[in-house]
Amino acid sequence: MRRKIIAVVGDASIDENSIKHRMAFETGRAIIDCGFRLQCGGLSGAMRSACMGAHASKNYKDGDTIGILPTFDINTANEFVDIAIPTGLDMYRNTIVSNASAVITIGGGAGTLCEVANAWTLKRLIIAYSNCEGTSALCAGRRMDVRIRYPDIPEDMVYPATTVDEAMKLLVKYIDKYTIYHTGITPGH
Repeated sequence: MRRKIIAVVGDASIDENSIKHRMAFETGRAIIDCGFRLQCGGLSGAMRSACMGAHASKNYKDGDTIGILPTFDINTANEFVDIAIPTGLDMYRNTIVSNASAVITIGGGAGTLCEVANAWTLKRLIIAYSNCEGTSALCAGRRMDVRIRYPDIPEDMVYPATTVDEAMKLLVKYIDKYTIYHTGITPGH
């Protein structure tokens, strides 16, 4: 059975003494501890911190961190990315990052907002840290639009969390309910 892949998105630049670094590191470790793989944009900031945390997990195995790179240069991946996928798609690779089984957002700006919007459209489970300034705080606890993505999940939203434990509980609770994959844009959807 394939292990599910969880994307971590957020600020491309963070201070290693910040809450965002701590949350990304602990989230990366927890994702691997729970038996998932981690996917990100492969560069610095929250992406690097999450991959670093993944490597710190007691369950870490080579191949657990995947970086979907914006360039064709494999050398742009941070040192904690095991599998670097150089796309050459620049910011358009954000859709690929967002098409994981779930997306967890930590802070972030416009690029992260793009990833959250893509994840919403792609019908992915989204969890956002409401205590990390930026996109995650703006989106946490909200629906991205009025469409009904999952009729059997009336509470469907960008689920808010303030701790890694809360985020992992949400992930485990909902991961097997978010199973519809986007098959194309149709009228009225």
